[in-house]
Amino acid sequence: MRIQSMTNTDTMDTFATVEQTKRLADEGCEIVRITAQGVREAENLANIKSSLIQQGYTVPLVADIHFQPKAAEIAAGIVEKIRINPGNYINVVETHGRASLQQIVEKISPLLDICKKHKTVIRVGVNHGSLSEHIISKFGNTSEGMVESAMEFVRVIRDLDFHDVVVSMKSSHVKTMTSATRLLVSRLQAEGFDYPIHLGLTEAGEGEDGRIKSAVGIGSLLLDGIGNTIRVSLTEKPENEIPVAKAILQSCGVRVFSAEYIACPTCGRAQYDVESVLKEVKLRTKHLTGLKIAVMGCIVNGPGEMADADYGYVGAGNGKVAIYKGKNPIQKNVDAEKAIDVLMDIIENSR
Repeated sequence: MRIQSMTNTDTMDTFATVEQTKRLADEGCEIVRITAQGVREAENLANIKSSLIQQGYTVPLVADIHFQPKAAEIAAGIVEKIRINPGNYINVVETHGRASLQQIVEKISPLLDICKKHKTVIRVGVNHGSLSEHIISKFGNTSEGMVESAMEFVRVIRDLDFHDVVVSMKSSHVKTMTSATRLLVSRLQAEGFDYPIHLGLTEAGEGEDGRIKSAVGIGSLLLDGIGNTIRVSLTEKPENEIPVAKAILQSCGVRVFSAEYIACPTCGRAQYDVESVLKEVKLRTKHLTGLKIAVMGCIVNGPGEMADADYGYVGAGNGKVAIYKGKNPIQKNVDAEKAIDVLMDIIENSR
């Protein structure tokens, strides 16, 4: 599972695009998409990639193509992946009641030849908001239409003996994105395709709204075992997307990037400020990747609820705390003022 994001700089501004790509990579982004809306932008990808390599950055680049096949052909000789949108890459028209697949063959064959030569991957990325007229006329602006739009291209690409393909279903609506992706996976399997799936909720927004919608949409699919790459699309600095993507992956048990915490929501039994202690524990242990640490309010539910934690801090009342390692209390009746230090000593001595 790999984390992706996209620059929002002018592709002709080599310095700005390189600097933003570097910041993304430094945050943990593993694939960076750059728009190439025309031939000039596609050509400048060579300068961007060269500058990145000179500075020690080898993060794979994706050229985002919409209306210009020529730009895709140029970019395919430079970057690692080309994203094409079936809805506007080729203006497919109906011929005697059916789409003219020959138009797709004629337009995409030159790109496939270049991609084969340079081992460049193609992402067939369908957007809910840009389905072609012939798809909408037959299926409406629906999840089924999104899937058929992708399958139309995937079948042609497969028939032309090209197999380095990724497919994605993007929408700003959680239900549309998830239903289209599940239907896509079903259709791909039914036709014998085994292609990676990119996940993302496009135009998710900013702040809490964007994060919650992305977590629900991407997370529900990850929990079904669907997805190979993800992007959290926020109306913020692209760098802000990476921590959210990491949190989603870790919460779904897909990858581990940091310590994980279990903490009760507190109740009348808690006799200390659980919220403040949790913040301090997180501050002191954030470097301990892979550990699960519990901060619990009382002895009633604490040990049971934190049974799978590596270490635990459990309030025992009267200013006392019990420190656990796994299911076992290592020290009881620890003064609350010293408890976090004791917890840290136990963790450090166990490593």
